[in-house]
Amino acid sequence: MRRMAATVLHRSPSVQVVEYRCAKGPHDRPFVEQHSRHALAYVRRGSFGCLACGRRHELVAGGVFVCRPGDEYLCTHEHHAGGDECLSVHLSPEWAERFGGPADWETRGLPPLAPLMMLGEIAGAAARGEHDAGLDEIGLLFAARFASLRCGTTARSDAPRPLDRRRAVETALWLDAHAHEPIDLERSAAQAGLGSFHFLRVFSAVVGTTPHQYLVRARLRKAAQALVGTETSITEIALDVGFGDVSHFVRSFRRAAGVSPRAFRQAARGHRRILQEALARPA
Repeated sequence: MRRMAATVLHRSPSVQVVEYRCAKGPHDRPFVEQHSRHALAYVRRGSFGCLACGRRHELVAGGVFVCRPGDEYLCTHEHHAGGDECLSVHLSPEWAERFGGPADWETRGLPPLAPLMMLGEIAGAAARGEHDAGLDEIGLLFAARFASLRCGTTARSDAPRPLDRRRAVETALWLDAHAHEPIDLERSAAQAGLGSFHFLRVFSAVVGTTPHQYLVRARLRKAAQALVGTETSITEIALDVGFGDVSHFVRSFRRAAGVSPRAFRQAARGHRRILQEALARPA
Protein backbone atom coordinates (compact mmCIF):
# COMPACT_ATOMS: atom_id res chain seq x y z
CA MET A 1 0.00 0.00 0.00
CA ARG A 2 1.50 3.31 -1.05
CA ARG A 3 -0.14 5.54 1.58
CA MET A 4 0.65 8.81 -0.21
CA ALA A 5 -2.12 11.39 -0.30
CA ALA A 6 -1.83 14.15 -2.92
CA THR A 7 -4.24 17.10 -2.88
CA VAL A 8 -4.15 19.66 -5.68
CA LEU A 9 -4.70 23.02 -3.97
CA HIS A 10 -4.32 25.16 -7.08
CA ARG A 11 -4.10 24.42 -10.80
CA SER A 12 -3.44 26.90 -13.60
CA PRO A 13 -1.42 26.81 -16.85
CA SER A 14 1.60 28.42 -15.18
CA VAL A 15 1.71 26.78 -11.75
CA GLN A 16 0.20 24.00 -9.69
CA VAL A 17 0.40 23.74 -5.91
CA VAL A 18 0.04 20.26 -4.47
CA GLU A 19 -0.01 19.09 -0.86
CA TYR A 20 1.55 15.68 -0.25
CA ARG A 21 1.05 13.68 2.93
CA CYS A 22 2.94 10.41 3.29
CA ALA A 23 2.38 7.95 6.16
CA LYS A 24 5.14 5.54 5.20
CA GLY A 25 7.69 4.30 7.72
CA PRO A 26 10.88 2.23 7.94
CA HIS A 27 9.10 -1.06 7.22
CA ASP A 28 7.36 0.10 4.04
CA ARG A 29 8.76 -0.61 0.61
CA PRO A 30 10.45 2.37 -1.11
CA PHE A 31 8.57 3.74 -4.11
CA VAL A 32 9.59 5.43 -7.33
CA GLU A 33 8.31 8.89 -8.18
CA GLN A 34 8.55 10.99 -11.32
CA HIS A 35 7.16 14.44 -12.12
CA SER A 36 6.15 15.75 -15.53
CA ARG A 37 6.93 19.35 -14.51
CA HIS A 38 9.73 21.16 -12.73
CA ALA A 39 8.83 21.16 -9.05
CA LEU A 40 9.98 22.52 -5.69
CA ALA A 41 8.73 20.57 -2.67
CA TYR A 42 8.94 22.35 0.69
CA VAL A 43 9.09 19.89 3.61
CA ARG A 44 6.67 21.10 6.27
CA ARG A 45 6.98 18.14 8.65
CA GLY A 46 8.94 14.92 9.13
CA SER A 47 11.65 13.62 6.83
CA PHE A 48 12.29 11.30 3.91
CA GLY A 49 15.22 9.90 2.01
CA CYS A 50 15.64 10.06 -1.73
CA LEU A 51 17.90 8.40 -4.26
CA ALA A 52 18.05 10.50 -7.43
CA CYS A 53 20.51 10.59 -10.33
CA GLY A 54 22.89 8.29 -8.46
CA ARG A 55 23.01 10.46 -5.32
CA ARG A 56 21.44 10.02 -1.91
CA HIS A 57 19.63 12.92 -0.23
CA GLU A 58 18.02 13.29 3.19
CA LEU A 59 15.21 15.84 3.45
CA VAL A 60 14.20 17.22 6.85
CA ALA A 61 11.66 19.84 7.94
CA GLY A 62 12.43 23.17 6.28
CA GLY A 63 14.32 21.55 3.41
CA VAL A 64 13.39 21.68 -0.28
CA PHE A 65 13.47 18.91 -2.87
CA VAL A 66 14.14 20.10 -6.44
CA CYS A 67 12.56 17.91 -9.14
CA ARG A 68 13.42 17.94 -12.84
CA PRO A 69 10.77 16.51 -15.19
CA GLY A 70 11.50 12.99 -16.37
CA ASP A 71 13.97 12.18 -13.57
CA GLU A 72 13.00 9.15 -11.50
CA TYR A 73 13.73 9.16 -7.79
CA LEU A 74 13.31 6.50 -5.12
CA CYS A 75 11.71 7.68 -1.86
CA THR A 76 12.33 5.96 1.47
CA HIS A 77 11.41 6.57 5.10
CA GLU A 78 13.97 4.28 6.69
CA HIS A 79 15.03 6.86 9.30
CA HIS A 80 11.64 8.11 10.48
CA ALA A 81 8.35 6.35 11.25
CA GLY A 82 6.19 9.47 11.10
CA GLY A 83 6.22 10.06 7.35
CA ASP A 84 6.28 13.58 5.98
CA GLU A 85 4.20 16.48 4.66
CA CYS A 86 5.27 18.60 1.70
CA LEU A 87 3.87 21.57 -0.16
CA SER A 88 5.00 21.30 -3.77
CA VAL A 89 5.09 23.99 -6.49
CA HIS A 90 4.96 22.60 -10.06
CA LEU A 91 5.90 25.05 -12.83
CA SER A 92 5.13 25.14 -16.53
CA PRO A 93 8.18 24.76 -18.81
CA GLU A 94 8.02 28.48 -19.70
CA TRP A 95 8.11 29.58 -16.05
CA ALA A 96 10.77 27.04 -15.10
CA GLU A 97 13.01 28.43 -17.85
CA ARG A 98 12.60 31.91 -16.41
CA PHE A 99 13.90 30.67 -13.07
CA GLY A 100 17.00 28.87 -14.28
CA GLY A 101 18.72 26.57 -16.74
CA PRO A 102 19.15 22.78 -16.74
CA ALA A 103 21.91 22.82 -14.12
CA ASP A 104 19.77 24.86 -11.72
CA TRP A 105 16.97 22.30 -11.98
CA GLU A 106 19.11 19.26 -11.21
CA THR A 107 17.06 16.84 -9.11
CA ARG A 108 18.44 17.14 -5.58
CA GLY A 109 17.71 17.96 -1.97
CA LEU A 110 18.47 21.34 -0.42
CA PRO A 111 19.09 21.97 3.29
CA PRO A 112 16.82 24.29 5.27
CA LEU A 113 17.54 27.77 3.89
CA ALA A 114 16.08 30.61 5.92
CA PRO A 115 14.67 32.74 3.04
CA LEU A 116 12.89 29.72 1.54
CA MET A 117 11.63 28.57 4.95
CA MET A 118 9.98 31.89 5.67
CA LEU A 119 8.15 31.93 2.37
CA GLY A 120 7.32 28.25 2.76
CA GLU A 121 5.52 28.98 6.01
CA ILE A 122 3.48 31.74 4.36
CA ALA A 123 2.67 29.26 1.58
CA GLY A 124 1.44 26.88 4.26
CA ALA A 125 -0.75 29.62 5.72
CA ALA A 126 -2.22 30.32 2.27
CA ALA A 127 -2.91 26.60 1.83
CA ARG A 128 -4.81 26.59 5.14
CA GLY A 129 -6.82 29.66 4.13
CA GLU A 130 -5.04 31.87 6.68
CA HIS A 131 -3.50 34.20 4.06
CA ASP A 132 -5.42 35.96 1.31
CA ALA A 133 -2.67 35.82 -1.32
CA GLY A 134 -3.34 33.40 -4.15
CA LEU A 135 -1.46 30.12 -4.10
CA ASP A 136 -0.28 30.81 -7.65
CA GLU A 137 1.28 34.07 -6.42
CA ILE A 138 2.99 32.40 -3.49
CA GLY A 139 4.16 29.54 -5.70
CA LEU A 140 5.82 31.85 -8.20
CA LEU A 141 7.35 33.97 -5.44
CA PHE A 142 8.79 30.77 -3.91
CA ALA A 143 10.30 29.80 -7.26
CA ALA A 144 11.71 33.32 -7.68
CA ARG A 145 13.34 33.15 -4.27
CA PHE A 146 14.79 29.73 -5.15
CA ALA A 147 16.23 31.26 -8.32
CA SER A 148 17.89 34.04 -6.35
CA LEU A 149 19.57 31.48 -4.06
CA ARG A 150 20.44 28.79 -6.57
CA CYS A 151 24.12 29.69 -6.87
CA GLY A 152 24.66 28.47 -3.32
CA THR A 153 22.47 25.38 -3.30
CA THR A 154 24.63 22.52 -4.46
CA ALA A 155 23.80 18.88 -3.90
CA ARG A 156 25.19 17.30 -0.76
CA SER A 157 27.60 14.39 -0.59
CA ASP A 158 26.31 10.90 0.06
CA ALA A 159 29.61 9.73 1.60
CA PRO A 160 28.47 9.02 5.22
CA ARG A 161 27.63 5.38 5.92
CA PRO A 162 23.97 4.40 6.41
CA LEU A 163 24.16 4.24 10.21
CA ASP A 164 25.62 7.73 10.42
CA ARG A 165 22.99 9.04 7.98
CA ARG A 166 20.31 7.61 10.22
CA ARG A 167 21.85 9.17 13.30
CA ALA A 168 22.02 12.57 11.59
CA VAL A 169 18.37 12.48 10.46
CA GLU A 170 17.11 11.26 13.82
CA THR A 171 19.10 13.98 15.59
CA ALA A 172 17.68 16.62 13.21
CA LEU A 173 14.17 15.43 14.14
CA TRP A 174 15.15 15.56 17.82
CA LEU A 175 16.54 19.09 17.43
CA ASP A 176 13.31 20.16 15.74
CA ALA A 177 11.23 18.76 18.62
CA HIS A 178 13.47 20.24 21.33
CA ALA A 179 14.43 23.50 19.65
CA HIS A 180 12.97 25.52 22.53
CA GLU A 181 15.53 24.02 24.94
CA PRO A 182 19.16 25.08 25.52
CA ILE A 183 21.16 22.76 23.24
CA ASP A 184 24.87 22.81 22.47
CA LEU A 185 27.06 20.63 20.25
CA GLU A 186 27.95 18.26 23.09
CA ARG A 187 24.31 17.57 23.92
CA SER A 188 23.42 17.04 20.25
CA ALA A 189 26.36 14.68 19.77
CA ALA A 190 25.37 12.71 22.88
CA GLN A 191 21.84 12.35 21.47
CA ALA A 192 23.38 10.92 18.30
CA GLY A 193 25.73 8.66 20.22
CA LEU A 194 28.80 10.15 18.54
CA GLY A 195 31.81 12.19 19.52
CA SER A 196 31.34 15.92 19.03
CA PHE A 197 33.72 16.40 16.09
CA HIS A 198 32.60 13.27 14.23
CA PHE A 199 28.97 14.23 14.79
CA LEU A 200 29.60 17.75 13.46
CA ARG A 201 31.11 16.35 10.25
CA VAL A 202 28.40 13.71 9.77
CA PHE A 203 25.48 16.06 10.46
CA SER A 204 26.84 18.75 8.15
CA ALA A 205 27.43 16.25 5.34
CA VAL A 206 23.96 14.69 5.60
CA VAL A 207 21.70 17.63 6.48
CA GLY A 208 23.64 20.38 4.72
CA THR A 209 24.00 22.69 7.73
CA THR A 210 25.83 22.53 11.04
CA PRO A 211 23.76 21.38 14.04
CA HIS A 212 23.66 24.92 15.42
CA GLN A 213 22.53 26.38 12.11
CA TYR A 214 19.78 23.79 11.90
CA LEU A 215 18.72 24.55 15.49
CA VAL A 216 18.52 28.29 14.85
CA ARG A 217 16.59 27.76 11.61
CA ALA A 218 14.18 25.38 13.38
CA ARG A 219 13.53 28.11 15.96
CA LEU A 220 12.98 30.69 13.23
CA ARG A 221 10.61 28.36 11.36
CA LYS A 222 8.58 27.77 14.52
CA ALA A 223 8.55 31.52 15.17
CA ALA A 224 7.22 32.10 11.64
CA GLN A 225 4.46 29.55 12.27
CA ALA A 226 3.50 31.31 15.52
CA LEU A 227 3.54 34.75 13.90
CA VAL A 228 1.21 33.51 11.17
CA GLY A 229 -1.16 31.41 13.25
CA THR A 230 -1.39 33.01 16.72
CA GLU A 231 -1.86 36.34 18.48
CA THR A 232 1.05 35.65 20.84
CA SER A 233 3.31 38.64 21.41
CA ILE A 234 6.64 38.78 19.64
CA THR A 235 8.49 38.69 22.97
CA GLU A 236 6.65 35.55 24.05
CA ILE A 237 7.25 33.89 20.70
CA ALA A 238 10.97 34.64 20.89
CA LEU A 239 11.22 33.06 24.34
CA ASP A 240 8.89 30.15 23.53
CA VAL A 241 10.91 29.00 20.50
CA GLY A 242 14.22 29.12 22.35
CA PHE A 243 15.76 32.57 21.92
CA GLY A 244 16.96 33.83 25.27
CA ASP A 245 17.33 37.40 24.02
CA VAL A 246 14.53 39.17 22.14
CA SER A 247 16.83 41.58 20.32
CA HIS A 248 18.87 38.62 19.04
CA PHE A 249 15.66 37.00 17.83
CA VAL A 250 14.59 40.15 15.98
CA ARG A 251 18.00 40.50 14.29
CA SER A 252 18.09 36.81 13.32
CA PHE A 253 14.53 36.89 12.01
CA ARG A 254 15.14 40.01 9.96
CA ARG A 255 18.23 38.42 8.36
CA ALA A 256 16.18 35.31 7.51
CA ALA A 257 12.94 36.90 6.31
CA GLY A 258 14.15 40.28 5.06
CA VAL A 259 11.63 42.00 7.33
CA SER A 260 11.04 42.34 11.06
CA PRO A 261 8.81 39.82 12.91
CA ARG A 262 6.10 42.47 13.11
CA ALA A 263 6.21 43.17 9.37
CA PHE A 264 6.25 39.43 8.66
CA ARG A 265 3.09 39.01 10.71
CA GLN A 266 1.46 41.84 8.75
CA ALA A 267 2.56 40.26 5.45
CA ALA A 268 1.13 36.92 6.55
CA ARG A 269 -2.20 38.66 7.16
CA GLY A 270 -2.49 40.04 3.69
CA HIS A 271 -0.13 43.03 3.45
CA ARG A 272 1.36 41.74 0.21
CA ARG A 273 3.46 44.81 -0.50
CA ILE A 274 5.63 44.09 2.54
CA LEU A 275 6.27 40.55 1.34
CA GLN A 276 6.93 41.55 -2.25
CA GLU A 277 9.37 44.29 -1.23
CA ALA A 278 11.28 41.83 0.97
CA LEU A 279 11.48 39.31 -1.87
CA ALA A 280 12.72 41.98 -4.26
CA ARG A 281 15.83 42.50 -2.12
CA PRO A 282 18.92 40.39 -2.87
CA ALA A 283 19.07 37.22 -0.74
